Amino acid sequence: MRSVDVLIVGASLSAAASAKRLVDAGLETVIIERKELPRHKICSGILSPRGHRFLLENFGPLPRETLHEPTSCRGVTFHFPSMVSMPMDFFGGSTPHLHRKFSDYWAIKRSGAQVHDRTSFVGLDDRGDHVVVSARREGEPVTYRARQVIGADGPSSLVIRALYPNYPKQIPWFFVGQKFHEIIDCPLDSDYFHFWFHPGLGHYTWSHARDGRQIVGVGFKRGDNFARRHENVVRYLREKHGVKLHPHTEDEGCGENFGPSLINRYVFGKGNVLITGQAAGFLNMIGEGMSCALHSGAISGEAVVEARIRNRPVQEMYRRMIASEVRRTTDQWNPLKIAFDKPHEADFPAALGRLSWADRAKVLRDMWRFVVLYKEFNWGRQIARAALQRPIIGGYSMQRWM
Repeated sequence: MRSVDVLIVGASLSAAASAKRLVDAGLETVIIERKELPRHKICSGILSPRGHRFLLENFGPLPRETLHEPTSCRGVTFHFPSMVSMPMDFFGGSTPHLHRKFSDYWAIKRSGAQVHDRTSFVGLDDRGDHVVVSARREGEPVTYRARQVIGADGPSSLVIRALYPNYPKQIPWFFVGQKFHEIIDCPLDSDYFHFWFHPGLGHYTWSHARDGRQIVGVGFKRGDNFARRHENVVRYLREKHGVKLHPHTEDEGCGENFGPSLINRYVFGKGNVLITGQAAGFLNMIGEGMSCALHSGAISGEAVVEARIRNRPVQEMYRRMIASEVRRTTDQWNPLKIAFDKPHEADFPAALGRLSWADRAKVLRDMWRFVVLYKEFNWGRQIARAALQRPIIGGYSMQRWM
């Protein structure tokens, strides 16, 4: 049995941020990862300014091999069924276009933690003063003993399933897939990430340039047909935007836990086990989860350090400290914040203000019709309740968290 101070499951960006805080505090930290590193990661790679600042401040300048081409993204363009388009530059300028296979590996190495790749998490037993974690390394059983465990293993987290076996049945799941196309002609500005508020295309539809090809991505309720959904989007882009693409040469997809950030239903773990990153439910409005993964990961590491210094339960410290990241992330989905504040890293109110009154009315109408797409999940009242709580208590209720 290997004894360590902290064991982190998943070699993600949130794991790297957490490990950096722990190692800097002198705690022996091991990260286990089921794949061989560097490993492929399904992700658009468009990083927000806040995430970029975190990487620079904590890990240093990004090497060229950690970036796709184009190497940066200027901002986001929203497209609507009324054919109104709203380009919005990121505050602070362009941001990196991360190649997650190499950027994650780079950050993990710079964290200073020990990494055990090809090691799959199997289960855990929280015994009060320590946690015993069962794993398999290249098929052989291996056991770890840790004071704390941090689950940073993404939306389909096995650590969450070990703590809450019924959790996957309690939330709606979406399939998010992207296909890669050689380009014939693409009028979409390659400096921007393009997002469609169109209920006929899916719950989450996007496109952008990467390494000489065009990504066409679509998210929808799990169980729908990916190929049919994708073809519908490709046809729409051709007919409405003049985007001409060769048949796709590659595709990939994964299950996603959209929802926790919208309705303040995060999962932070229990006892000596903390959940962070997208596993906990953090996701920004345009589907960028890297910046909140980095910050929430760092907070999980800081909480472990603070709990030891103050001799307090780690969950108590973590939930108190993570409230700031909850505010920042859930604010992005809060309709009152969107209408009267600037919760995003691109100026939506200013972009809306540049439109004519007629186009503003079209955008608001189209956004409402898009939001109605989520009606079947009964999120409306929960979103409204959270929005009204925000100005009253200055944040979001911890009682909603698991």
